[in-house]
Amino acid sequence: MYNEGMNPTRLFGVALAAVLLAARHSADPLIQLRELPAPALAGAGQHNLAVAPDGRVILSWVDVLPDTSYALRMSVLGGEWSRPRTIAQGRDWFINWADFPAIAVTDRVMVAHWLERNAPRSYAYGIRLSRSTDGGATWSAAVKPHRETVVHGPQSHAYYGFVSLWPMPDGTVGAAWTDGRNTGDTEEGHGFKNLRVTTWAGTGGLGPEIEVDDGICDCCQTAAAVTSDGPVVVYRDRTPNEIRDIAIVRQVNGAWTPPAIVSADNWNINACPVNGPAVAAEGRLVAVAWYTAAGGTRRVKVAFSADAGATFGAPVTIDDGRPAGRVGVILLGDGAALVSWLEDTPAGAEVRVRRATPTGERGDAQTVTRTSAGRPSGFPRMVKSGDRVVFAWRDPEGGGVGGARVRTAVARLAP
Repeated sequence: MYNEGMNPTRLFGVALAAVLLAARHSADPLIQLRELPAPALAGAGQHNLAVAPDGRVILSWVDVLPDTSYALRMSVLGGEWSRPRTIAQGRDWFINWADFPAIAVTDRVMVAHWLERNAPRSYAYGIRLSRSTDGGATWSAAVKPHRETVVHGPQSHAYYGFVSLWPMPDGTVGAAWTDGRNTGDTEEGHGFKNLRVTTWAGTGGLGPEIEVDDGICDCCQTAAAVTSDGPVVVYRDRTPNEIRDIAIVRQVNGAWTPPAIVSADNWNINACPVNGPAVAAEGRLVAVAWYTAAGGTRRVKVAFSADAGATFGAPVTIDDGRPAGRVGVILLGDGAALVSWLEDTPAGAEVRVRRATPTGERGDAQTVTRTSAGRPSGFPRMVKSGDRVVFAWRDPEGGGVGGARVRTAVARLAP
């Protein structure tokens, strides 16, 4: 049922790495890692994590129901995960390993998104938003953030997806997405995907729909964070000569800046790597992590900005030599960042983390769990709440207990 492509590589165990039960030595940033049983059904996927302003961690995922319909669900982390609540349910959904739902939480509301098909084509789908004002108990009717004027025919393969949501202090929620309205109605299409943004105030309606970049990578995830100067969105750019490096746009004094490249890797690739960036912000400090294979060398990097994303320092290489990407990043409160990524090994892939500073200092890599680099494993997710770091990933084989499983774990940051 999930659009997973080829079968995954053999999963070499799903137990959490025992070395993380206690720090191996003082450089390790994580200690006391333990797995938390996730409330998702067997076969679930499209996992994601969000943090509320009060520090609550929210897990979302898509369950496949016995009648083959889908349900977007959420759970809140206390000592364990709470009983799941259903956000939305439907049958004509677009389910994909790389384009997955998200939740954003303000002091007043939760907003969630998912994807529904617009036409019979495999990749003809659009975005749906819903909001809750009672902690996720009930949800509003869905709305579309993209108010396209182009009428796509029955053969259309245009899509609207790869959404990032961010909460604003005024209670509104921002949204950015990859927009396919300029790609045409034929199988080949024409034109590039573009990046568009809007805001949603619930009963106040949708804000202006703004195109902030007219040419971006087709199917890399976007990411967003809120600085003290305003929100930033990072994504993989695309030039006419197929350079696909990571770019950033910022909202400053109510207006979006022109796109700027975070770091000029000059990765020339005539295809989408399906490997988007991650971003974290605290005050004016911003960290952006990403994957590149420029010059034929695979790398995971992180770069820091001290001016809310206006400029970035030299990137720090994070990986151990064989990265598969699928990155995450959090800020640690001392100016450093913790970056997560998939690293290929002879025994399969591993979710690893490493601490890095703006001056180029790197800690030792730690393995969070073994997994697969195949599509069915999805994208590992990581968030921070206080001194806790929460992870979510998908185990394609489910540990032999009835199919693929969404798994989660929590660790403490070392003092």
